[in-house]
Order: sequence, then structure tokens, then C-alpha cells
Amino acid sequence: MLQQLSIQKAFQMTGIGVHSGRLVRVRVLPAAANSGIRLVRTDLSPEETFHLSAGAVHQTMLNTGLVNDNGARLSTVEHLMAAISGLTIDNLLIEVDGPEMPIMDGSAAPFVLLLNEAGLKTQHAGKRFLRVTKPVCIRQKDKYAVLRPSDGFRIRARIDFDHPALRAGKQSLDIELTPQSFVAEISRARTFGFLSDIEALHRQGLALGGGFNNAVVLDDYRVLNPEGLRYPDEFVRHKVLDAIGDLRLCGYNLQAELECYKPGHALNNLLLRELMARDDAWEIITSAPGNQLIPEPRPHWSPA
Repeated sequence: MLQQLSIQKAFQMTGIGVHSGRLVRVRVLPAAANSGIRLVRTDLSPEETFHLSAGAVHQTMLNTGLVNDNGARLSTVEHLMAAISGLTIDNLLIEVDGPEMPIMDGSAAPFVLLLNEAGLKTQHAGKRFLRVTKPVCIRQKDKYAVLRPSDGFRIRARIDFDHPALRAGKQSLDIELTPQSFVAEISRARTFGFLSDIEALHRQGLALGGGFNNAVVLDDYRVLNPEGLRYPDEFVRHKVLDAIGDLRLCGYNLQAELECYKPGHALNNLLLRELMARDDAWEIITSAPGNQLIPEPRPHWSPA
């Protein structure tokens, strides 16, 4: 039987918010089986809790941001959510003392490192998955994303940037997601941006914490970071990382195949909302002895 996972001990991390440029402290604690992933803003009075759902997403420009029923907001959750999904963690309590998660190095690798150092703890409850049962597709002009049934979690992604540095590497990736493949092939891929865009954002008071230490920065011709790229195709790998984090907002580990062209936060969330709106296209399943996967009764609530 596949069992649920939390962590063995709490840990704390500190980093810069990419948009505010301010210091953010995050505390990650173990949580009981079947409690899921909960995020809490501890800087508000009273504290505000965020539960994962497609409908909780209010911001998809430059990051993925959540809003709760009281209007409280929490931004840039996608990289931590990608680490949680990549390691197939089911239950955590995450306390944040600001309006956005820290950007760290622009990838999921620091979160993976800290989660693994805290130790993964097996819990006495069958692992739960959201399993896609029928294809669901969303299109935005020339962009598209499709979720199809699968026995695991596979991603086929393609990007298309007319830029010398991006054309130099592969702009497509086909990967079967496991904890091992996520850590080795996806987790270290950093967010990327163009110098002209970053300068414009700074003038608008945005991306104040962004720079060479937490993003791949390009001018019109090349990568400007002195250390270069971590993967020859780091750009498409980061788009896959974002998609993994965005789709984990369904509230469960996902069992599906994702095919996407020109993915981004907005497209990822639209796809998840479309899936949740289709009651016949998904089900919640639980791992049982003998590695059977048993469908659960349809919940009275929908994780949309």
C-alpha cells in the first residue's frame, strides 16, 4: 500500500520576496494524515489560512497567488508546491510571515533540500490521488494544455521563444515524474526573464527582489548570468516545474498525463479549473493493501 507522507520535524527558511524585495520567514511543520497542505499567514491578525484549490488562485501574472474567503492573499506559491508535489508529500502546515513566499534561488531545489533534511515520514494512511478519467483540454490562441488519463504522472511540454539562447537548447521535454526524476531533472531549473522586462517591472515597483541570484536573466542575445545554465534546456524544464506546482493546487497528488504548448501560470490554472468543473473527468482514489487504488465516494465539496 502506498502511504501518505509528511515530514519528521519542523524547519524554518528565510528568503527574499521576489516582488516586494522584503525578507520573508517560512516555518514548515508536520501535519496529520488526511489533513492536506495548509498555508497560514502569521503576520495577519487574526491569522489567515489558505486551502489548496483551483478557485483559490487570483494571480497568474509572473507568479501564482492565492486568495482566501476573507480576501487575504499569498503569492508565489508555485515553487514550494512543485517541491511538495515532486516529493509526493501529502500533509504539511506552512506558516508564512508575509504576503509572498520567498523566491530562494528561483527554483524548487532549496525547498527540496530542506524538506529532505527534515526527513520524510510515512503515515498510517493510504495515499490519495486525484486521477484524471477523461481528457480535458484548454486553449488560449495558439497555446494549449491537455490532461489525459494515466497510471502515473507524465508531462510533455513544448515552449517556443524566438531568442538565440533559447533556440540553442531543446524547447521540448517529455518526462515521467517520480521523486527521483523530479529532483534530478526538474527541481534545479530556475525562473527566467528578459533584462528589458525586469527593468520595466522595477520601474513599476515589481520584481524588486529579482536578480541574477534567483533567475536566469537574458538580454537580446545571450544569458547574462556568469555561471550560465544548470541544464542546456533549463527554460522548458522550469516551465514544467511551474506546471507541477500549479497543478498541485488541486489539493492532491495527481495521476494524469499533461501535454502542453507554451504553458504558463494562467494556462495551468485554466486547465485545472476546467478539470474541476467536469465531474465526469476526475475522481479521488486511495491506495489500499496490495497496491490497489480504490475510488472514494464523490465528496460533497469540489476542490475547485
